[in-house]
Parts: sequence; C-alpha cells; structure tokens
Amino acid sequence: MEPLLPVALLLLLLLLVPLALLARRPRGLRTPPLRLLVVAGSGGHTTEILRLLSCLSESYSPRHYILADSDEMSEAKIRSFEQKRAETFSNSQFTLDRIPRSREVRQSWSSSVVTTLYSMLYSLPLTYKLKPDLILCNGPGTCVPVCISALLLGLLGIKRAIIVYVESICRVETLSLSGKILYYFSDYFIVQWPGLKEKYPKSVYLGRIV
Repeated sequence: MEPLLPVALLLLLLLLVPLALLARRPRGLRTPPLRLLVVAGSGGHTTEILRLLSCLSESYSPRHYILADSDEMSEAKIRSFEQKRAETFSNSQFTLDRIPRSREVRQSWSSSVVTTLYSMLYSLPLTYKLKPDLILCNGPGTCVPVCISALLLGLLGIKRAIIVYVESICRVETLSLSGKILYYFSDYFIVQWPGLKEKYPKSVYLGRIV
C-alpha cells in the first residue's frame, strides 16, 4: 500500500464523522466548528497523535488536549505544534488540561482499577465542561477514563461524542490494554497491521498511518 493512501483513507473517515454530526443538528442554524478532544500520552503516543492532527483542517476547533499530570514532555510537544499551526491558521485555538495518570507502566491490574476510578473523578467534570463532538486517542492509559466519562455523558443524554481510537503502530500482534478496553466502546477502531484486523473484526485496517 502506498504510504499516502492510509493517511488519505483516515482523512476521509474523519471527514465523514463531522458530516454525521452535522446531520444531527437542526437545519437553518449556523454550524460551528467541531470541538475536538485529543488525549495525549507519554512516549511516542503524543508524537503519533500530532502527526494525525497536522492533516486536519481548522474545522476541528478548538482542540482540547488532555494529558496526565506528570507528563511534561507532551505539553512541550503540543505547544510547539500549536505554535507552528498558528502561523498558518490565525484563529487557531487550543486548550491544555491535566488529570491524574490512570495507570503507570507495569502497574498491577488491581491497583489500576483504583487509580483509573480516581482519574475519572477529574475527567468526568472536565469532559462535561468541554462537551466534545469528537474524541481522538491512540492508546495512552489516560484515554480510558476520558472515554468512559464521555460514554456516561452520552448515556445520560447530556452530550454524545464520537470516539475514534487509533491503535499505536507499535502494536503489531496484540492490542494495548487501553485498546482491549475501548475496542468495545469506540465508534471507530483503527489498527495499522493486518494481523490485528484478523483478530479484531470490528477494527478498520488502513495500513500504516503514522
């Protein structure tokens, strides 16, 4: 598959998302840009997600970033990305918010449940305040409480957000823990290796995106 084709397919998918959202809105009203919530993570997660964002137009604005409270590197990357973006789009808008990290590397399952619930105490009111139209994430543990909070708001009839999960390119044969959870709750679940598509039929295989 040509390198640019997967990116084009993902852009087409993300184009259909706002069209679906706009179809729900009453006709005759001015349609504002779509509020995009991006969950950033330490390591390569933020780098991958920013590469995806670089292909999106200002229709996805404002961009609300959520990251773990101990993640300083991601904040620096996001601010650098948005500073460069502002040179092209003068009205570019973004916000940065932090929540407690839901899971550390090699943290036990039992303790992860406790820390994730604690993280939800912060992510639920934050998600309620932001009321995103679309959530884009790619595997950091922080995305689990955020996406669950968005699902709860949808179930309560407060705000329905579309969740697009892009599994990290590092996951070749198995899903990440976040992926194993959100595979059942995301609206679009994208993988970058054909073996994962065979194991998880609900997923969408677009080739290597980032």
